[in-house]
Amino acid sequence: MLGLIARRLVSLIPILFLVSTAVFFLIELVPGDAATTLAGGADATPERIAEVREELGLGRPLLERYTDWLGDAVQLDFGTSLLDPSGPTISEELGNRLPVTFSIAIAGLLVSVLLGVPLGLLSAIRPGGLIDRASVTATSLGLAVPSFVVGLFLITFFAIDRDWFPAVGYTPFGEDPLEWLRSITLPAIAIGLFAAASVARQVRAATIDALQSNYVRTALSVGTGTGRTVAKYALKNAAIPAVTVLGLQLSALLGGLVIIERIFQIHGGIGTYMFRALSAPDVPVIQAVTLTFVVTHVLINLAVDISYGFLNPRVRVS
Repeated sequence: MLGLIARRLVSLIPILFLVSTAVFFLIELVPGDAATTLAGGADATPERIAEVREELGLGRPLLERYTDWLGDAVQLDFGTSLLDPSGPTISEELGNRLPVTFSIAIAGLLVSVLLGVPLGLLSAIRPGGLIDRASVTATSLGLAVPSFVVGLFLITFFAIDRDWFPAVGYTPFGEDPLEWLRSITLPAIAIGLFAAASVARQVRAATIDALQSNYVRTALSVGTGTGRTVAKYALKNAAIPAVTVLGLQLSALLGGLVIIERIFQIHGGIGTYMFRALSAPDVPVIQAVTLTFVVTHVLINLAVDISYGFLNPRVRVS
């Protein structure tokens, strides 16, 4: 198992290098000129724009700027925001905002597991039955409705009409754990329903396939109960596709939070920070947030790969 982990960690080095390189050069293609924006927009004089460009070092060769940026990024130093050069560094902002975004994303993933896994298992036990047909309808609806539409419905139904949860804002866990839970419930459900639909479909398909295998049929033929057979034999084999979907969904949840944080007015998250940077454009912030999301996605895939070794011993030697 340690060999599998070591191989996966070594393989991350070239991947992270290629990812960081792609992030830097792709962000350079983003429309807009940061120097023009900071100099005063359309009313800025060419002299002022040139002065700001010189201050920011945007006139240096692209390869030189990339080398400096990569050297700082390796040390988790992304500089300061162009919009607030005298304020906190980008790394400090990310350190303060990541727990907010990650807490909502993990809560959304928990929603997807609690809803998707039982629904997929119940559907697989009796394919074509009433529960299965209702599940297919519910998952189709969950995949069709965008998360921001679900969020608006939740705000209207549970926050405005009934005042069960706050409509906007975020309460840090350290201030009030109960209010923290209430503040992330609606955003977590909004992003978690789509993931739950994907998980339910994957679990259903994988479980049906496992139930048709010879060893499961043998267990059923000797009198082992259906529930015990599913839990002891079928579920473990069905877990690998489900874990893969969960890893992909967690990455998707982080991306979807850019819109969800805007809808729920969660100003302390990464999504709001990214949205403000895109409006400027604030290139250093865009690069740092994009790289953070991409590296997070790579690490999630690493965790999924390692989990295969626990679920299927044959993977450990592959």
